[in-house]
Amino acid sequence: MKAKILIILLLSSIFFVGCAQETVNIDVMHDEGKAVMALDYRDFDQAASGMIQSMLGSGALKKDDGSRYVVATARIINDTMQRIDTNQLMAKIEEELLNSGQVVMTSAVGGKGAPDEMVYQVRDIRDSAQGDEFNQDTIAAKGQLVAPELSISGKIFQRNIRYDKNRQQVEYYFQLKITDLTTGLRFWQKETVIGKRGSNKSVAW
Repeated sequence: MKAKILIILLLSSIFFVGCAQETVNIDVMHDEGKAVMALDYRDFDQAASGMIQSMLGSGALKKDDGSRYVVATARIINDTMQRIDTNQLMAKIEEELLNSGQVVMTSAVGGKGAPDEMVYQVRDIRDSAQGDEFNQDTIAAKGQLVAPELSISGKIFQRNIRYDKNRQQVEYYFQLKITDLTTGLRFWQKETVIGKRGSNKSVAW
C-alpha cells in the first residue's frame, strides 16, 4: 500500500513540474526576453540589418548601366567559442540583397561549394549514359553558367574580457567585405560590434 502511495506521489510531482515548465512561443518581432551571453537570433538580426543598410546605402552595388551584379557568398569564418552556422547570418543578408533588385545571387559557386548542388547534378546526368534518356532541349548545355562578379566574405570573432570581480564582457565582431572578382578591388567593408556584460558564471558558448 505504501509503495502505491509513493508511486502516486512521484507521478503527481512529475506532472506538476511539467506543468510549471510550460513551453511558450516567442514573438520574434517583439521579444522582450532576457539577453543571453551567447549569440541568439536577435543578435544575428541586429548585425544583418546593419550590414544590409550599409551595403545598399553605399551605392557600391549599383551599376551605371542599370544591370545587376552577380554575387557569390564566399567563406564566412566563425572564430568564436560557439558552433555557429554562418548561413544563419548570410541568409537574411542574401534575402534582402535579392529583394533590393540590385543584385542576383549565384547558386553555382560559394565558399562552402555550390549552395545548390543540383546545378552540377543535372550536368553530371547530361554527361552520363542517363543523359540520353532526357529531352536534350531540357538539359543545361555547356557554357551556360554565369560567373560571379562580386563576392561577399567575412568573419565573426569573439573577445572575452574580465570587466570586474564578478562580471565579464563579451564582444562579438561581425566583419563583411565585398570584393570585385575581376580586379580584386574591395567595393565595400563594414564591422558591426555586439557587446554583452554579465556574470562571470555565465557561459558564452
